[in-house]
Amino acid sequence: MTVKDYPTEELARQPIGYWAGVAHQAVVAYTKRTLEKEQLTQPQWWVVNLVGESPGTWTRDTIAEQLSLFADPGLSFTPLYAQLFSRGWLDESADGTLHLTEEGTTGLARTHTRVVRANARIHEGITEEEFLGALAVLRRMIDNTGGDSDVPWWASDLELVGRASPYLMGLHERDL
Repeated sequence: MTVKDYPTEELARQPIGYWAGVAHQAVVAYTKRTLEKEQLTQPQWWVVNLVGESPGTWTRDTIAEQLSLFADPGLSFTPLYAQLFSRGWLDESADGTLHLTEEGTTGLARTHTRVVRANARIHEGITEEEFLGALAVLRRMIDNTGGDSDVPWWASDLELVGRASPYLMGLHERDL
């Protein structure tokens, strides 16, 4: 698909809130369609990814506390965990820490490959400079309106950022 060209004057008058919202909806919908291929919801992906990144450090409560910061309001984590346990992807130690099973580890690797490809598709045709410029503009607008423009906790770790950004994927050959 080719992005249609418009005169600069017309684009300069566009409402950023509208375009930021449309971009959010499109990216989240595309991500959800990607995860559906592994029969995962986005919150299930978050749980599996966190547990896989740091085995033995997360409990049901600590994950729910961290993920509730950006999950849909009212999301119940209890059925989410139950689905991952019944699917055989997640296990819980006597001390309450969560671990991926062998099946969960395999599923995480498979899903991770899909997510890396989806992120590359989302960023297709966008240079690193363009991406960083767009991010800088959005962060400035967030800051200008009293929002929190800090990098989120889950994206401040180079390992996680490398998985999310096609520009850093070269740092992690295992991701390719």
